[in-house]
Amino acid sequence: MNFGAGVLTFREGLEAALILAIMLGYLRKVGRADRQLAVWAGALSAAGLALGFTLLLQLFGAEFDYPAKGIYEGLTSLLAVGMLTYMIIWMSRQGRYIKGALEQSMKKTVMRGAAWGLFGIAFLTVAREGVETALLLSASAFASSGTATLIGGIVGLVASLLLAWGVYLAGARLNYRTFFRVTSVLLVIFAAAILRYSIQEFEEVGWLPPIIENVWNTGSWLPVGSTLGAVLQTLVGYTSKPSLLQVVGYVGYLVVVGVIMFRPAPKVAAAPQPVTAQQPEKTEGEAKTPQEQIPA
Repeated sequence: MNFGAGVLTFREGLEAALILAIMLGYLRKVGRADRQLAVWAGALSAAGLALGFTLLLQLFGAEFDYPAKGIYEGLTSLLAVGMLTYMIIWMSRQGRYIKGALEQSMKKTVMRGAAWGLFGIAFLTVAREGVETALLLSASAFASSGTATLIGGIVGLVASLLLAWGVYLAGARLNYRTFFRVTSVLLVIFAAAILRYSIQEFEEVGWLPPIIENVWNTGSWLPVGSTLGAVLQTLVGYTSKPSLLQVVGYVGYLVVVGVIMFRPAPKVAAAPQPVTAQQPEKTEGEAKTPQEQIPA
């Protein structure tokens, strides 16, 4: 099983499922449960779109032979790393505000009474997560097997749906900032693994120099084909004979993205307090008012 794919679909699936749970819970709270069908319709339509996009990527990639296949896999993996990095950094900053912003949007939509508005919110939410997941799973499948990636993806998705459904039924409060921070750490490692694979593909087609061919060789005691080696390969991008460029790219990505993700968000400057107008002091030569001229 591709554990990296499982972590990815768990995170992405839970994010989409929690947003749907917030929408359904809000409709139940305001007594508009009759509008829940529009939310489900939007979510299922987007899920179908994501599934079709996944199949299209796989079919398109299967048409290539080397070196075109290596270029396609390298570019797709690089694009997946870019999308994943943006998502990680954005969620680390905005994760805590999702629930409030979504409920405000739901409130306006419910007040207008348009079922299509609810359909659109659900569709766009799930479609965004689904397209991202499809691209990332395709990139993950390049470094692993399609079967292992499919199994890992299904396990992670089912786990995310079960957890989100439990949160919805129990009405439990979830610390979104903590959740996204913890899962983001795992995804940063997963993204570094995809980046290493992308560099490897570009080296094989001659687009990038390895600098040093093999920095080390751990194949004698931990081969990639072993059970532990396969797990580490799909989860953290392990390879027994990495090049120097792969090591630099992997470690550099972890350091740069880790610093950005854990850097404290800039504080919003407090609004300046209004200055109370004060009467200017009288100079010695300034004329006094009639009241001030009256002796004590």
